[in-house]
Amino acid sequence: MSDFFSSGWAVFIAATTILGLIGCLVLLAIASKRQVMADDNTTGHVWDEDLRELNNPLPRWWMWLFIITVAFAAAYLTFYPGLGTFAGTFKWTSTGQWEAEQEKARTAMAPIYAKYTTMPAAELAKDAQAMGIGERLFINNCAGCHGSDARGSKGFPNLTDTDWLWGGEPEQIKQTIAQGRNGVMPPMAAAVGSGDDVRNVAQYVLSLSGSPHNSAMAQLGKPKFAACAACHGPEGKGNPALGAPNLTDKVWLHGWGEEAIVAMINGGKSNEMPAHEKRLSAEQIHVLAAYVWGLERAGGRSAAN
Repeated sequence: MSDFFSSGWAVFIAATTILGLIGCLVLLAIASKRQVMADDNTTGHVWDEDLRELNNPLPRWWMWLFIITVAFAAAYLTFYPGLGTFAGTFKWTSTGQWEAEQEKARTAMAPIYAKYTTMPAAELAKDAQAMGIGERLFINNCAGCHGSDARGSKGFPNLTDTDWLWGGEPEQIKQTIAQGRNGVMPPMAAAVGSGDDVRNVAQYVLSLSGSPHNSAMAQLGKPKFAACAACHGPEGKGNPALGAPNLTDKVWLHGWGEEAIVAMINGGKSNEMPAHEKRLSAEQIHVLAAYVWGLERAGGRSAAN
């Protein structure tokens, strides 16, 4: 897709570039001509009583270097993009070069990944070389959200504990990495009831995990929790098929306490895990999934180690 909003900008940039190169050559031609300005070969200007500016021609090496520079610029703009929307005769693009480099890297790594393709996650997790590759894949593709130690932060899941929104089995992790996930908690205030009902439900949710709560309000909120049970289950244990969190543990992805839960019920929340199937090969995803699966069992290996 062109970066220009209209063809007019492309024409303007191309014309300005070409006229600029022509202007450089014209300026060089004018400057290279020796003009007699005084009998003593000076420009006629005198400073500090005896300092005179000579009227010598430009050095030939400087002129040729200037000409070569302009010629190089013209050749470059012929072969490579630079004149508006003109793609250049070589049809080079940064995207094409990146894809070629990616393909070259995959070809070079194919023999290494080949032996891992048929290995289950449990075996890969014991292979030091495979986990080293998985760690580098994690740092390059996952650490930006989940942290270099994979412990996440507010809004980004901790991958070293036993709490999995979409399931923690290797195949489920592979699906999450490859296809991504979209978690949606819709605003539920209207379904729950009044403002007091929302706070009562928040207290009931706190009670599910044994967190400090108001017992009387929690009892009032229990019947209203039925509006949430469709996703989180009647006992609040969540549903991996929907990515609905388990409310009975003490893992709070978006914040703990009555105010955080009330804000979630009133406003809802949308979370997205981007798909990586176009960024990583199937073999890379297989190794990366085994690395992530092993993080829970290792208690979270620090990627810095």
